[in-house]
Amino acid sequence: MGLIVVTVPIFFPIVEKLGFDPIWFGVIIVLVGEMGVITPPVGVNVFVIKGIAPDIPLQRIFRGILPFLVALIVFTILLMIFPKIATFLPGLVTY
Repeated sequence: MGLIVVTVPIFFPIVEKLGFDPIWFGVIIVLVGEMGVITPPVGVNVFVIKGIAPDIPLQRIFRGILPFLVALIVFTILLMIFPKIATFLPGLVTY
């Protein structure tokens, strides 16, 4: 939440001036936020898992999130290369 509250008001006008789609920007912000909550040093979700399963070592939990982190990074790169992925379904909505 802090990431969104601090960065969006600063970067959103810049993103609009540069001509990027606001929906695409929102999706990118969510993906970056997801990466932030599963990676060190913050890793909030990892510490929640540690609280639920205290017998599992923290190192094993961090190794367990690696496939998810790789998927998030790959999807973020794909969205940067092909921004239409993020706007395809909202584009189908008619008013």
